[in-house]
Amino acid sequence: MGAGSYQTNSPPTSPPQMPNRWDAMEYDEKLARFRQAHLNPFNKEIGPRQHEQRASEETSEVASEEALPELPPGEPEFCCTERVMDLGLSEDHFSRPVGLFLASDIQQLRQAIEECKQVILELPEHSEKQKDAVVRLIHLRLKLQELKDPNEDEPNIRVLLEHRFYKEKSKSVKQTCDKCNTIIWGLIQTWYTCTGCYYRCHSKCLNFISKPCVRSKVSHQAEYELNICPETGLDSQDYRCAECRAPISLRGVPSEARQCDYTGQYYCSHCHWNDLAVIPARVVHNWDFEPRKVSRCSMRYLALMVSRPVLRLREINPLLFNYVEELVEIRLRQDILLMKPYFITCKEAMEARLLLQLQDRQHFVENDEMYSIQDLLDAHTGRLGCSLTETHTLFAKHIKLDCERCQAKGFVCELCREGDVLFPFDSHTSVCTECSAVFHRDCYYDNSTTCPKCARLTLRKQSLFQEPGPDVDA
Repeated sequence: MGAGSYQTNSPPTSPPQMPNRWDAMEYDEKLARFRQAHLNPFNKEIGPRQHEQRASEETSEVASEEALPELPPGEPEFCCTERVMDLGLSEDHFSRPVGLFLASDIQQLRQAIEECKQVILELPEHSEKQKDAVVRLIHLRLKLQELKDPNEDEPNIRVLLEHRFYKEKSKSVKQTCDKCNTIIWGLIQTWYTCTGCYYRCHSKCLNFISKPCVRSKVSHQAEYELNICPETGLDSQDYRCAECRAPISLRGVPSEARQCDYTGQYYCSHCHWNDLAVIPARVVHNWDFEPRKVSRCSMRYLALMVSRPVLRLREINPLLFNYVEELVEIRLRQDILLMKPYFITCKEAMEARLLLQLQDRQHFVENDEMYSIQDLLDAHTGRLGCSLTETHTLFAKHIKLDCERCQAKGFVCELCREGDVLFPFDSHTSVCTECSAVFHRDCYYDNSTTCPKCARLTLRKQSLFQEPGPDVDA
């Protein structure tokens, strides 16, 4: 090979160095190519022709980058990678998003909420923009509620009108304020609950409460209204709410009048939420357990009174026991009262605490006259009869089978001197009202004029108080 045809693998000579100053027209072309080539990588709608054009532009751009002069020291270096996101050069950063309103007080927030509502109505149905606007509307309303009820340090206990309010720590439970009838947002609002009547309200509503605690009425006046819906009319209330004295009317102008079936009075919608409750008067007179609409105050009062034994059922309606079959089984509580003396004097029964079987109904071991509404409700559903039957069986088993001391306190019929040992709670026995002696029922009614034990006690008293004779004096 000749010397003239000899070739070397030396790198190509670089183009002549450009001056340090860029040409303005060349800079504009490069900037345009940069904007066109470096699109948003998330935009995947690019055809094959655009791919080829983009590849050719990238190769030419690489060649031009090699020809770029070095920047003088101190100038910031500008580097571009292969996948550079859109820098947003064409975006208007000063535009305001839909529904956004920079509000700092309540008045501006209310204006922002109205604007956001109008935007939601104008946007297409079920569109993404409309959904975003709804989310912004929710945030604006929460911000407005937060400004109305600032999250300040509130005391843990507040005492107002005999209410004893405790600050609630639950944030996720959805409640309703009993004062303003709005939802309590536990995440951003402070709220209180009365431990006596469970009255709930915002911290900002505490100073506006006008209803005293219902528990104080239960303590001072523990009795029911036993007249069925004693209505007196709106004129007797001066056409005002019986509790808050707000104007009311049956026509709903200015506010709807709602009757409480327990008191018979009329209330406004803020004091009467159409709560349902069993009316005691309808139970004791008609054995009617259908819930009826009552006011908020009556509902709390009835809830606190439901387990209190304040009804003397035999005095109020003595015929009820003859016509209601469910009350027949309740007469077992009379037998339980006869068993009580055995347990009080029995060491084993006291250690076993048998009487605590009736700890939810302690009045059953104190008397057989008083009833609570809960007793009558359980009797109506059949729960009370089953419970008393089990308790009666347990007590009788201890006295007659398990405990020798209690067995020794049985009776023998003194009229016939026959049969097994008798106990006063047996179904086939009768008890003397004077001396509490136990006899067979048939024997007692056949000889009802005389009781052997009473006659014996009478003779003993006469012998003790008999005047001594003259021989005794000598």
